[in-house]
Amino acid sequence: MYWIDYVIVIVSILLAVGMGVYFAHRQKDTSTYFAGGGRIPAWAVGMSIFATLISSVTFLAYPGAAYAGNWILLVQGLMVPIVLLALIGVIVQLFRKVIRLSTYEYFERRFGLFARLYSSLAFTLGHFSKAGTVFFLVSMALATFLNVNIYTVVLVLGVTIIVLTLLGGMEAIVWMDVVQGTLLIGGGLICVVLLLLLPEGGPSEMMRIASENSKIGFGPYDWDFTQLTFVVMVLNGIFYALQKYGTDQTIVQRYLTARTDREAKKAAFIGVLMSVPIWALFMFIGTCLFAYYHAAGAPALPPDIKADEVFPYFISHQLPVGVRGLIIAALAAAAISSLDADLNCLSAIAVQDYYARFRPHSTDRDQLRFGKWMVVVAGLAAVGVACLYISWGGEGVLGALFSLYAIFSAGIVGIFLLGLFSRRANKQGLYIGIAAAVIFTAYAVLTSTKVDLDGDGVKDILLDLGSWNFSHHNYMLGVYSHLIVLVVGYLASFLFKTPPADDSLTIYGYWAGKKEQ
Repeated sequence: MYWIDYVIVIVSILLAVGMGVYFAHRQKDTSTYFAGGGRIPAWAVGMSIFATLISSVTFLAYPGAAYAGNWILLVQGLMVPIVLLALIGVIVQLFRKVIRLSTYEYFERRFGLFARLYSSLAFTLGHFSKAGTVFFLVSMALATFLNVNIYTVVLVLGVTIIVLTLLGGMEAIVWMDVVQGTLLIGGGLICVVLLLLLPEGGPSEMMRIASENSKIGFGPYDWDFTQLTFVVMVLNGIFYALQKYGTDQTIVQRYLTARTDREAKKAAFIGVLMSVPIWALFMFIGTCLFAYYHAAGAPALPPDIKADEVFPYFISHQLPVGVRGLIIAALAAAAISSLDADLNCLSAIAVQDYYARFRPHSTDRDQLRFGKWMVVVAGLAAVGVACLYISWGGEGVLGALFSLYAIFSAGIVGIFLLGLFSRRANKQGLYIGIAAAVIFTAYAVLTSTKVDLDGDGVKDILLDLGSWNFSHHNYMLGVYSHLIVLVVGYLASFLFKTPPADDSLTIYGYWAGKKEQ
């Protein structure tokens, strides 16, 4: 690293802080703080969705996956536009009409308070653990690049993200995401160009090596749920799309920032249509890295290097001065754009699903003050999780704890689909479906997750049932839990006599409105 590289990274971090300070004076009420006052243009909201979806984990993991194998992980992303084409009009209009701020307000209106608390708590636990994981992974990479203590990186990133989110609210987050998304795209494109031009023979030689080693493909195509196959990724991608665009507060909250329903739909498509090519771009970087280091006359890699360490190694050793700083700044930007959204949305849920829900007479000023405190609390908690990861290496008690989070957040997409597509489904049936999904997920997680509980380096299954252990790929676990809630919840609803749901809370209300138009 040279001084110019450090300057680029520092400027990008100061820009995030400055954005928070710039928008601070506008944050007078909860509508502005959490939804930008509903006045942000569609293209900026779409760019913000894109920047949130493309995290620093994508930046590091996708090249590593493509280097080690092929492009099978991209299949998940390819399913998103297909699902959106079918449902985005319904989803956007439903949430902009039914909820004030929290996605999970819809769940209460459709299935009662328990459904709201269950789903909001699942989101909170999931994103809280995710925020800590992202902090840990990106801090490890940045500490190596910058040659500074990893705790220093965690502290600087944590303070930056908290200040940006606390002062600037959703407006600062969206506009900073525009900058960070641009930086991410630029960094990825620069890496691809350099990788194609560096080796002798240029792009044609790179593609020859990649083709001969089957690096560009989406297989295996076997009908096998125990391995990572094309069909597993298709199913996982369908439910990933439904989860992100139908039940995830970080995305649904973006719908509320747009000026109209039409602009919100446009923003959703912009976010996806930008994300899929960039996911492919980072996959292609992994393929190019393989070809580059296997080409004639290529520099040698360290003998014990792992696949997900190759891209950071390339950045450290092959990129020219200045470009290296830009790529590292893009990595930091990817983390900031993902984590600032998490903090704002976690705060919005704390305000809307808990504080305002159980203190209905609180003023908007009270709610705004509470929300800002929750940004600080959530940010510090995420920093704390990252520090635990550093101390424990992501294993042991922390790994077991995150397994419990997976158990008690089962079936959220199933709840959403049940509420959207069935008038007959009721809360009693849903609760039975949730119980069944939690029991199944507990069995699957405990009989398939290996963690080092004793700290002796030996990983053991949490609950070993021998041949009765859950043997399907982990990506199928979420698919099954959503389907269990959907099927069991629907069938169990017939055991209870309740009036049909209000059409405005289902897809039938949307269709009726379309016919009237």
